[in-house]
Parts: sequence; structure tokens; C-alpha cells
Amino acid sequence: MKIPTTLKHKPVIVSENYEHIDGRYANHSDAKGLSLGLAQWNDRGKLDISAKVWRYTGEKWSRQSEELPLHRVLDLAILVSRSLLHFREAYRYKELYDTADPVIDRVGLQGDAMTISVATDNEKILEDLKLFSQALSDDDELIGERLRALSRMLKELGY
Repeated sequence: MKIPTTLKHKPVIVSENYEHIDGRYANHSDAKGLSLGLAQWNDRGKLDISAKVWRYTGEKWSRQSEELPLHRVLDLAILVSRSLLHFREAYRYKELYDTADPVIDRVGLQGDAMTISVATDNEKILEDLKLFSQALSDDDELIGERLRALSRMLKELGY
């Protein structure tokens, strides 16, 4: 499906027909495309690039389409990667995390750090950790394929 170019987000680089490769939702997804483009919140003289997931209801483009600044997309990739690392070793803990220290990591960014921790305020955290771990295991092939592709590209970029 063609991504619209007449809306506030102005696509520059696109991945159309995303619904065919949208993980477990492949061929049944309302996410029809991904794009990198000029952010809809740009003001005169200020220019930001954003990533957008384009969702289509079958009749119109959805208000649930998400647009994120690129740095947030990368921050989410950092969060996913660090979470995967945690769950590789989580079996060592009775509750799948160190209950005395729920902080998993602090990743230095912009002179500060992104603290990554278990959401201990979640009243069902023990149950949800098990479900989360199982979902990661179930989707290991899908996630691994994407991480390998990302790793190859990051190496080509010199990272």
C-alpha cells in the first residue's frame, strides 16, 4: 500500500507493504508502511527527522499511526537489546530479576544515563516477567533475524 505524502509527516525514505513482514502480524497487520521523513511537528527554521509507522483501518489512515524522533527509535532499540541480554541470564534469579536491585543497567547517553530496570511498581510484575520471557522466547526467530540484519548494517556503518 502506498504511504500518503500529502499529510503533515513528509516521507523521504519508505518501506511500503510492511504488513507482509510485520512479525507475528504478517499478512494480518494494519501497519501498512514505515517511513523516515520530515517530522510533522517541524516549525519554520527547525527541522527534525522522524520515523513513522503508518496504520490503515481499511477505510482511512489511522490516528493510531505513530511518529517518533529518530533518537527515540534508537533508544527503544537500546532498551530492547539490553532487555534481551537481561533475559538470557534471568534464569539465575528465582523471580527472573535481582529483587534487591531491580536496575538492570545504566546506559550512558548525552552526559547522563538511561536507567533500565524492572518495573517493580507493576503489581503483577512476577507474572508479567514470566509472560514477557516466554514471549521473547516464542519470538526469538523473528527478533533474531532483525537483530542480525541490524548488526550487519551497523558494522557496515563502522559501529
